[in-house]
Amino acid sequence: MPRLLGADEARAVSEAALAVPGADTVEVLLMHEWGGLTRFANSAIHQSTWREDTGVRVRVETKGRIGVAATNDFSKDGARRAATSALEMAKVLQQDPGFPGLAPPAPVPDQDRFDEPTAATTPEARAEAVATLVAQAGPGFHAAGAYETSALEVAVANSLGQFCYAPLTQASISTVVSGGEGGTGAAEAYSGRVAAIDPEATGKVASTKARDSQQPRDLDAGSYPVVLEPTAVNTLVGFLAYLGFGGRAIAEGRSPFSGKQGMQVAAPSVSIYDDALAPDGLGLPFDFEGTPKQRVELIQDGIFRGGVHDRRSAKEAATSSTGHALPPPNPDGAFPLNLFLGTGDATLEEMIAATDRGLLVTRFHYTNVVHPIETSITGMTRDGTWWIEDGAIAYPVKNFRFTQSILEALSNVEMVGRDSILASEFFFATSRVPALKIGSFTFSGRSDH
Repeated sequence: MPRLLGADEARAVSEAALAVPGADTVEVLLMHEWGGLTRFANSAIHQSTWREDTGVRVRVETKGRIGVAATNDFSKDGARRAATSALEMAKVLQQDPGFPGLAPPAPVPDQDRFDEPTAATTPEARAEAVATLVAQAGPGFHAAGAYETSALEVAVANSLGQFCYAPLTQASISTVVSGGEGGTGAAEAYSGRVAAIDPEATGKVASTKARDSQQPRDLDAGSYPVVLEPTAVNTLVGFLAYLGFGGRAIAEGRSPFSGKQGMQVAAPSVSIYDDALAPDGLGLPFDFEGTPKQRVELIQDGIFRGGVHDRRSAKEAATSSTGHALPPPNPDGAFPLNLFLGTGDATLEEMIAATDRGLLVTRFHYTNVVHPIETSITGMTRDGTWWIEDGAIAYPVKNFRFTQSILEALSNVEMVGRDSILASEFFFATSRVPALKIGSFTFSGRSDH
């Protein structure tokens, strides 16, 4: 079983790169990750994988020229060779006038995000959890999905004296249960601790949805009031982050929020912020440039407050980095990796009861961007969509294609859930989001299943 390399070893490896002669400034990003993934289909495990990876990424600046080189050799010699390669590349490149310099020394918040049982989870333990989940499906139904446990340690060091190190762990389980006469149901769970993952509860939720969505009926496309469960809300929040919250896109006029600071862009009940330090989230206490993380208000009471920055976009916008840099080289700029949509005071049942006629949506999939500035996206409903009538779930309906502006939907929010879940839409980003009741949501087409 892999072990944590630790801050001392990370510092020793990074110092070998920092000492490369001929460079003006040097930055070293070190990552060590390991974990296992267990996949299952037709209620049986069909794949169990294990991986361990180390990475050293060195960014060298000399006379305004920038070179980046990477290696999997997590050793002093490996780091030294990567730094030498980065310096050689920098010498033949043009000067980069937008280079903002490296992160200055700054204290990083203490944070305990490493859980030894999660890091040490065995294939046998994951298999037992999958068996527990699958057992909830019942006769005539089968489950598919994945269970993953992982550990990561990250360190950033630079020649200005900044050094930061943190380990973290993560566990996730997801499933789709199908069978019977056309019904499917889905559920998922994310946590930093494997003990917080409940495969039995996850299987029960998905299985109940699958049984309750049997023999779905046809319903015409159109605009309807909706109750979106948190997994569906996560898609809206994740795509909104991708389209609009990056400081570089805002400064360059490519964001739907460009020029809208201080303006109302959503309902007053909607607040979105990024906070890697929140105890109920998942995140590192610093970014991949070594800048300490901080909470950033993005939309507060429906008003756009600002975006997130790395050092380059902060220089362009004449402000400070918010601690949202991605690993170099990164042409896309800063990204919020730990989003929260603030909770309200309504239960899911109260949202349904407050809906005379509308739809309850479990989640979206196959989502793509239609118009970035309008925040329009399109995709399909999946794994449980029901018609609501007179404040109660009436019957399941066949899936729809939706085409909807995210900001328009958030401007029509009528109720916000009091409970939230962790979910993930993109790579290593997570969001904690509640359910939403939205007054109007556009479904542009319908499917035959």
